[in-house]
Amino acid sequence: MKNKNKFIKLPILVLLAAVVASSGFQCKFVTPQQQQLLEPIELTWWGVYDDPDSFQEIINDYKAVHPNVTITYKKLRPEEFETQLLNSLAEDRGPDIFSIHNDWVTKYLSKIEPLPAKTTMAYQVTRMSLGIKQETIFEVRDTTSITPAQLKNAYVDAVYYDAVRDGKIYGLPLSVDSLALFYNRDLLNNSAIPLPPNDWVTLQADVKKLTFQDKGGKLVQAGIAMGTADNVDRASDIVSLLMMQNGAQMSVGKQVTFGSIPSGVTDRNYVPGPEAVRFYTDFANSAKEVYTWSKDFPNSVDAFAAGQVAMMFGYNYHIPYLESKRQGKLNYGITSVPQINGRPPVNFANYWVQSVSKKSKHVNEAWDFIQFMSKPEEAKKYLAKTAKPTALRTLVADQSSNDNLKVFADQLLTAKSWYQGNNANAMENAFKDMLKSVNDGTEVQQAVNLASLKIQQTL
Repeated sequence: MKNKNKFIKLPILVLLAAVVASSGFQCKFVTPQQQQLLEPIELTWWGVYDDPDSFQEIINDYKAVHPNVTITYKKLRPEEFETQLLNSLAEDRGPDIFSIHNDWVTKYLSKIEPLPAKTTMAYQVTRMSLGIKQETIFEVRDTTSITPAQLKNAYVDAVYYDAVRDGKIYGLPLSVDSLALFYNRDLLNNSAIPLPPNDWVTLQADVKKLTFQDKGGKLVQAGIAMGTADNVDRASDIVSLLMMQNGAQMSVGKQVTFGSIPSGVTDRNYVPGPEAVRFYTDFANSAKEVYTWSKDFPNSVDAFAAGQVAMMFGYNYHIPYLESKRQGKLNYGITSVPQINGRPPVNFANYWVQSVSKKSKHVNEAWDFIQFMSKPEEAKKYLAKTAKPTALRTLVADQSSNDNLKVFADQLLTAKSWYQGNNANAMENAFKDMLKSVNDGTEVQQAVNLASLKIQQTL
């Protein structure tokens, strides 16, 4: 029986010898617990917009202390990501780690294994023996995981409200993006507008100066891409931002409330949600002074790149696309989104978190890696590679001094999102239908009520 046990353990010992030999050092003794923790592990990770080289330096750093862990990142196309992810998870062949959008967390809650209280890993440590000989040992360490309270202090506010449910953490981000105002300097210069608007009243005045029609009344240059649904990129985010800035309560618990008068408001004749929708759609209403945009324009980002519209709302992730279209002709700048004078600033957050599959066989290692790459010193390597705004409070000040990131960094502490139910796509479609019906003449409150009802059904 003893010989049989030795024979069974032999492959593990051979494996450990290979691990140690590959490190370039020698290890004198490995305990049974270390043996188990040092078995080869491959973590698979699926994402959408990031290229593999964005994470390679972080992965190399992790492997330096955990040489038995191999991490393979796979980038999928946005249009196929959710379908492939859901199918693979249903068939038990999904990734250990997957990226999900911040407003998908509720939808994927049953598929995510929340962050455990601690992770247990074997660490490769190099030390001097007797002061003359270098050797490698393996130490088993329990690492206490970040708690929700610690997360709230470490990350910008949006992360806590999106990633924490019932006292458990379901994902951690490396970056948080926020809506910003992109403007064409040449078009503003031509209309004698020295600076982009920082409030909505000024924006309306600037739009009138920047809008041009031909003799037949057709718009040939738009002041801003606002008012419609299908050809304004992230129209639902823009409308959400307007509602939130205007004081609408988007949702309370599991009740969609953006169509109602918020509690505590004394003016019972003013409903901030519908008023925000009215404000937005006026830019596509030919009977209004601010009429500047129509469904005849191409997508707002393409129209901006082509110089057909002076201003658009976009994210940091739009910059690479605009740069690829620039070709020396597009002279543009980026500034903070306009705010309502006299009210606290409100910005809109848009980002992805890394989560661990409930079906993963390596939950311990997967969460350990996510926490490792979320440390400031590792996250900075990703942010430097991708030129994205941080999710960590400790890095906000550094990015605020960076000319290319300052606008986004300065908005991070006031960036918010809202609970959109179990189906973010359904919410977006409900908002699009709402805007289209108002464009077609439906009374605003009626359209908002219908959109609210549709979203409520997904909760």
